[in-house]
Amino acid sequence: AKICVVDDVWATIGSDNFNRRSWTHDSELSAAIVDTTRDPRLPTDPGGLGDGARTYARDLRLLLAREHLDAADNTGLLDPDEAFDRFASSAAALQAWCGGGRTGPRPPGRLRPLAPAPIGPVQRLWATRVYRRAYDPDGRPRHLRAGAF
Repeated sequence: AKICVVDDVWATIGSDNFNRRSWTHDSELSAAIVDTTRDPRLPTDPGGLGDGARTYARDLRLLLAREHLDAADNTGLLDPDEAFDRFASSAAALQAWCGGGRTGPRPPGRLRPLAPAPIGPVQRLWATRVYRRAYDPDGRPRHLRAGAF
């Protein structure tokens, strides 16, 4: 299953991927949840759009963050900017440990930085077309596509 939490307001859980093929072509099952209970913990509106943080989405994000950081509590996780910094430093520490021969105590956490391979302009030109037509096609009827997504 995949989980996405947006601005501590709503969450989606299910088998779909976040791409056109999964949304319009494949058979997938997902649930989107918007809790009506506002979360009073600061920041109360992390997205800055006036939606206000909700208890379910925030608690789910915090649970997953603690799991991936091997953290015992929510220290430094309530504010998304602070949480990002905490993820980055945890991933860097684990990467340094792995790159240094895995000696000494293993740092807590389960995250490591992703370093995608560089793509040249020629490869990007043909790969983008193949990606859109074969790997991530739009399964909607042509008259409904109209440049959406």
